[in-house]
Amino acid sequence: MVIHERQVVGLRGVWKVFGRQPEEALQAIQQDNLQKSDVLERFGAVIAVRDVSFTVERGEIFCVMGLSGSGKSTLVRHINRLIQPTHGQILVNGQDIGALSADELRALRANQIGMVFQNMALLPHRSVRDNIAFALELRNTDPFTRHQLADKLLETVGLQGYGDSMPSKLSGGMQQRVGLARALAADPGILLMDEPFSALDPLIRRSLQDEFLALSRTMNKTTIFITHDLDEAMRMGSRIGIMRDGEMVQIGTPEDIIIHPKDDYVADFVQGLSRLKLVFAHRIMERPETYDQAYGDLAEMDTWPQAHPEADLDSLVSLIIGQQCPIAIRADGKLAGIVTKDALLKGIQGQSS
Repeated sequence: MVIHERQVVGLRGVWKVFGRQPEEALQAIQQDNLQKSDVLERFGAVIAVRDVSFTVERGEIFCVMGLSGSGKSTLVRHINRLIQPTHGQILVNGQDIGALSADELRALRANQIGMVFQNMALLPHRSVRDNIAFALELRNTDPFTRHQLADKLLETVGLQGYGDSMPSKLSGGMQQRVGLARALAADPGILLMDEPFSALDPLIRRSLQDEFLALSRTMNKTTIFITHDLDEAMRMGSRIGIMRDGEMVQIGTPEDIIIHPKDDYVADFVQGLSRLKLVFAHRIMERPETYDQAYGDLAEMDTWPQAHPEADLDSLVSLIIGQQCPIAIRADGKLAGIVTKDALLKGIQGQSS
C-alpha cells in the first residue's frame, strides 16, 4: 500500500491480540489460520483486530461501523497509539507513529490529532470556556488568546454565551458540543470520533450530525468516525468500513455498499435501508445510444426533466411524477444518460443497470 500526498492516515496489516502470549498466538494464527474461538481455547487470547489495512484521504469522513465487539473502538485507538499493535504499521501524514519517541508522540496527540469520545469527560470544576481552552493552556498559550479562541469555537458549535457556565448545567447535547469544540481548539488536522452521538436522543443526535457535517465541509478536517449505527454511517461517511470479529469485511462508499454488498453479513446489514438517498442517477441510467436504439425518440429530449448524474433516487422520483417521458441526465452540458421509469423502479428495488 503506497501512501500518497492526499492520504493522511494509513494502516498496513494491523493486528491486535490481547492476552498473555500475543506474539505466539499471532504466529499460530498466521501459520494455521486459527479462528477466534481456537485462539481463545489454545492461548487464552482474544483477536481484537485482524490484519486491517486502509487509508483515509485529506478531508474525508471515514466511518468504521460494526456490532459491539467487532473491534472498531480498539482499531481507532491505534491511530493515536493509545493502543500499541501486536503487528503492523500505522502512518499519520506519512510518519510511522510506532517509531515515535514519547515526546514526539505527545506532540502528535497535542498538535495533529483530536479525539471525541461518547463520554466527554469534561473537567467538572472548570467552566465551559476553560474546558475548551485546556489544550491551549497545556501549550502555555496566554490567557487572552486561549479565551478568545474558546469564545470563537463556542460560536462555531452554537454555544455562544455559555462560556462561564459549568458543564453540569448543560444538557447532554450541549456537553457533546463542548467536547467537539475542545477537540477543535488545538486545530488538529485529524479527528478521531468514537461513537460521539450514540447516547443522545434521536432529534439531538440528528441535529449534531448535521452540524458536524457542516463543520467538516468548512474546516476540511480528516475524520475517522466510529459508530454501531448503519443509518449514521451511511449519513456521515464519505466511505464506510464494516467490521466483524476484528476484520474489515468491506470498504466502500455508502452507494457501493448498498448496491454491491460483499457477503451475506453486509447484505443483512443493508437489507432494510432505503436506497432513495443513497443511490444516484449514474448507477441506473441507460446510455443514450442504447435508449435511442430501443425507443428512437431522443429528438424530444429538450422537453424532458433534466438531472445531474449525482442526483439521488428521491429527487428523480420527484422529477418523474406525472411525466410520461424519461429523465435526461446531463453533466457539463452534455447528455450522459437516460433514466426511464422502469430503471428508476429497479433502482429503488436494488437493481442497477
